[in-house]
This record gives sequence, structure tokens and C-alpha cells, in this order.
Amino acid sequence: MPATATPLYDYNKYWAECFGTAPQLPMSRAEMDALGWDSCDIVIVTGDAYVDHPSFGMAIIGRLLEAHGFRVGIIAQPDWKSKDAFMQLGKPNLYFGVAAGNMDSMINRYTADKKVRNDDAYTPHGVGGMRPDRCSLVYSQRCKEAYTDVPVVLGGIEASLRRIAHYDYWQGSVRRSILLDASADILVYGNAERAIVELSHRIARGDAIRDITDVRGTAFIRHDKPDGWWEIDSTRIDRPGRIDAIVSPYVNTQDTEACATKQAEPQTADNVLRFVPDARRNRERTVIRLPSFEKVRNDAVLYAHANRVLHLETNPGNARALVQAHEHRDLWLNPPALPLTTEEMDYVFGMPFTRTPHKAYGDAKIPAYEMIRFSVNIMRGCFGGCTFCSITEHEGRIIQNRSEESILEEIEKIRDTVPGFTGVISDLGGPTANMYRLACKSRKIEAACRLPSCVFPDVCSNLNTDHSSLTKLYRRARALPGVKKVLIASGLRYDLAIKDPEYVKELVTHHVGGYLKIAPEHTEKGPLDKMMKPGIGAYDKFKELFEKFSAEAGKEQYLIPYFIAAHPGTSDEDMVNLALWLKANGFRADQVQAFYPSPMATATAMFHSGKNPLRKVTYKSDGVESIKSPEKRRLHKALLRYHDPKNWPLIRKALFDMKLGHLVGAGKDKLVPLHQPRGVAAHRSPRRKNSDAAHEKRIRKGKALSQHTGLPPRAE
Repeated sequence: MPATATPLYDYNKYWAECFGTAPQLPMSRAEMDALGWDSCDIVIVTGDAYVDHPSFGMAIIGRLLEAHGFRVGIIAQPDWKSKDAFMQLGKPNLYFGVAAGNMDSMINRYTADKKVRNDDAYTPHGVGGMRPDRCSLVYSQRCKEAYTDVPVVLGGIEASLRRIAHYDYWQGSVRRSILLDASADILVYGNAERAIVELSHRIARGDAIRDITDVRGTAFIRHDKPDGWWEIDSTRIDRPGRIDAIVSPYVNTQDTEACATKQAEPQTADNVLRFVPDARRNRERTVIRLPSFEKVRNDAVLYAHANRVLHLETNPGNARALVQAHEHRDLWLNPPALPLTTEEMDYVFGMPFTRTPHKAYGDAKIPAYEMIRFSVNIMRGCFGGCTFCSITEHEGRIIQNRSEESILEEIEKIRDTVPGFTGVISDLGGPTANMYRLACKSRKIEAACRLPSCVFPDVCSNLNTDHSSLTKLYRRARALPGVKKVLIASGLRYDLAIKDPEYVKELVTHHVGGYLKIAPEHTEKGPLDKMMKPGIGAYDKFKELFEKFSAEAGKEQYLIPYFIAAHPGTSDEDMVNLALWLKANGFRADQVQAFYPSPMATATAMFHSGKNPLRKVTYKSDGVESIKSPEKRRLHKALLRYHDPKNWPLIRKALFDMKLGHLVGAGKDKLVPLHQPRGVAAHRSPRRKNSDAAHEKRIRKGKALSQHTGLPPRAE
């Protein structure tokens, strides 16, 4: 696989470009007839309502394929109980593209406590239950039932994060790659523009999809052993072998000055994987064999080891292919696609989006659209590497930026064409608001680095932290005629912001709407280290700058910090200390978030295995405390809401059990009062001993009723 890629705009267009651009991609045969189409070349099936906006995956991919000359239709939130809805646009000439939507369908449907959500922000009127659980899997199977000979290409974040054997929180066990369960032909992971464009053109020219095995950013099943490849055996741990730094997935792959070397582990017999002679001759034809699905399903420590190796192979500059056996078949994962250049980002975001929901929805409100209708995405990716987050696994850690001109043109389009615009841009951001144009100072170092984060445990000395490009963009954006205010709503990396006080001043003076949300996540070193987040001291420095510049601007503005309860590595004492910090600083959280073990995340591997994949994994390595019991999770959440009288009995009992009774009573140095206020009852625990199992039984009963009646399951 070459280290260069054909620019997205340099392909020869497919013959159907003669049909031109659709006002909106068609969702019905009547719309196809109006466009003069007898068929679709590609049909995208999505779990979200179709919104022709660049914040929605089906719109980005659909418009991009349209620009390449393909006729693209959309089937949004189909009735999955039969194949009929998947045939409404007819048989696609090339393939079905299947995605669950902008969220994993299980996270979209269930809370961190496994309770059914009663709404769905990506559905008209916010109605819940309009997509099935494991949405990509179900849709793919229905597509195969509709037209058995039409290939199915699986994509989107659900497929991306389930591309390999993964721990499934809702099932409580390791599931195999979604590619096998879905019976799809190939999987594209990440944002996937490069992969989907190349794949589409190759299928269009007659290549059999089973023969397309060299596209970066794809996963597929193979039954043969390819010739000319070197295989590194990483199926076991604690195996003695020849000492060679090049072939170990735990260390750097190039003899360079890469910053990754500062965390490379000493090369001893117990952490070197089995040596394959001369594997370093051609890294692009080297594959690492992970422990099989059967092994990681039955051995949580091997699961943590596989997770570690996977995350060390995410840098497109040095990543190697991975292979994982699933019974008698091999799941093959090619290295990630190369990041888009600024010119390519401009090309993608310059498509003729209407920036509105499809006309078929009429006046129905789609909550997710209402939230982002006046926002602009300026970049992609995140080099923060937070272990509970899946952005790096999906979008990558190398920041992909749009040009100022492209961003300003989009703001002007919003101003001139989007109904209801009042002059306020709700966000200029992305996964992280202030990583625009931040990158490693050296391309050579960036291509060789294997660190999971550029900002942990400290901001890397090789990272450029100059925010001047972003400051300039803010100034130009708010100077546009008709623009009254530009707000920043995306998450802010405050440990980066404090490196550039001029940026903080610009942000605080002009772009905060009274409140600024940031996420310290915790105050204690134990959980923060497991999260790969900075110490609370960085927050204190940012808070000092925030208050200083707010005062200078004559504005009364507030920071709203977010925290996570029950994250792996968090002790009860850690949560008590966090609660004391919250009380001392006068914070009273209305809503709290508990750790959600999403597929593929490093913190999920900690949760499942009790091991820390941020370090070398062995059977004897230090463990990580996982908060799994409902009672312990309730306590950790209650401590975040220490001020709620309904939580006091639970907190009071825990403090006495922990020998911290001195924190009970009256006074500023106390956490909760000794006595319960009259008329205020405690939050009641579930009565059933096996409450989780009983709740899941009720969910299954509701689904069975739903399949019988055709109505969505009742929310609990």
C-alpha cells in the first residue's frame, strides 16, 4: 500500500455525472423519476434522518460520491422488520452503503445504566425506537435479503468502532467483528472519504469486491495467506524471544528521533514478541497477528493486549496491517487512510449541501439538526487520546484543517440561505475547538511517533501550540457583514489554551455566551492517569486566565466543568475528594455522566480486563479497579451530586463505612449533613436482587411486543 494517495478531486468521473446535481439526494422513486434516473448506482442506508448538512455522515459521503458522477439514493431509518423498505429505490447498480448514523446505535438507544432512552435526537420529533439495536448489522442483513448479489459496504462510527473483536457493554462479553455478524462484503472505517471513493471507482470499473484488498482504511475477510507478507506473531504475551526493537508492536517502528522513544519500554525477553526474520525490510508489507477472537473472548488479559497493539497501530505514517482469526477465517485490517489535505477538506465541505433536512420531513423538528444548523466544522481529528473517547480510533490523531476561505464561505452561505439565521454562528469547532492547525513541528517525527497522546502526561515539546491561526479566523469570522456573534461550543482543550494566553483573551472577550463548558473530568491523579487527562492544576491556570480576561472585558461569565463518575481506576476516596473539591468551589451539577464503556476504547479494555493497556500488558501487571456494580456506580454518581438531599443517605452511609465520618455534619468542611431534611426521601434502590437482569428482561419483552405490533418499545 503506497504512502501517497490520489487526491479526492483527481479521479475521472463516472459516466452518470451527466445527470448533474440533485437538489437533495432522492429518498423515493418519484424523486428519481424527476431527476431522470432509471436506477441508483449506490444506495446509502442510514439510521439517522437524512439531513443534507456536512455534520451528517450520509450527506458528506452521498454528496462526495455524487461529485464523482455516481447516482446516490438515501434510505433513511427504514422499517427493518422486512426487506421491503430496502427495495424502495430499486436494485443499486454498484452496492449498498450501510451505516448506523452519527452514533453507535446501542449508545444512542441506552443510557450508561442500560436503561432505554425515550428519545432520539437524530429522528424527526425526537421519537425513540426508530432504528434497531446493532443497527448496521440488521440493515446489512436486510440488504442481503433484498438483493443477494449486491455488495454491502459497511461504514460509519458503529462499524468503525466494532471493526475488530470488541467488548460489548450491553451483552457483557466480547463480540466478534461486526463485519462477520453483518454478512457485509467489506468495511470502511474512519471518516472514509478516501476509501469509499477508491472503492466505488474500482467496483464501477468491474473489480470484484472480494479482490479489493489493498485499500487503506478498510477491513475484510480472507481465507488465504497472501504471498510476500511478513507476519509478526503477537498472539501471546510473556513469551521469550530474540530481542529486536523493530518488530515489537510496543516500540517505535523507525530509527528516528521520534518522540515516541521517550516512552519506549526496555527490551527484555518478556516483552519482545516472536521474531520474524527481516520483517523490517518492508513495513508496508508487514502484518501483525493479534490473538484470535476465540482467545480474546475467553481471556480478558489477551483482550487488553490486543487493544494495546491496535492503538499503537493508528498513526497512518507508521501503522502496519493487523490480522485476527475468527474461527477458520482471518479478519484483515489495512492501515488507516492518509489524512485529508486542506485542499481536500475544502473540496469535501464545498459540496452543494442545502444544510436542511430532506423535504419529506416537512416541518418536523430534528433535534440534532436544530443544535448544529448554524455551526461550522473547521477541522477533524484529535491528538488528545483520552482513553474513554473514540475520536482517535475513528477520525485519527492528526488534525485535518479547512482553509480560512472555505470556512468563511460557509458562514456566508449560512447567513444567506439557512432559514431562521439571526446573525449568531453557534460554533466554530470540531472534536476539539482549539486544535485548528496545531501539529507536530516535524513531519518526520509525526510520521514515526507511536505515542497515544501529544498532550499527556505533558504537552509534547515537539507540538506546535501557537493558536494564532485560530485567533485570526475568529476575528475574520465575526467581522463578516451580517454576523453579530460567533460562539464556541465545541469542547476546549484548556491545557493547550493556557500555552497561548492571547487566544484565551480572544475567546473570553468575544466568543463566550455567558458560560463555557470544559471537561477536567476529575481532580485526582489515579483516574486522571487512566483517562490520560491533565492534572487539575491546568484547569486552575485556565480558570485564572478566564476570570482575568472576563473582568477586563467587563463581562460576567462562568466556567461549567464536566466530570465523569465510575471511570476505571477511580476509588471511592477519589470520588469523595472530587465531591469536596466541587463543594469548595461552589459547583452544583444538575446532570452527571457515568463512564460509558464504548466499543474499542482503551478505558473499555480497562473496564473489561482490569488491566491497563497504556503500559505493557502481562498477567502479572498491575490491575485497574473497575466500577461495575450498580451500587458502586450509584454512589459515584451521587457524590457528583453531593448537594442533592436525596443522595445524602447513600453518601452518609458510605462515608461512615470508609471511616470518614468527620465529613458528616454541619459546616463548610463537611460534605453532607448528619440528618435528613423532613419530607425529603432518599433515592430508592431497585427492589429486585438481580435488578439489571430484570430490567434487560423487560427490555426484551418490550422489543418482542414491538415486533408484533410494529410500535417502538416503551421507554422505561
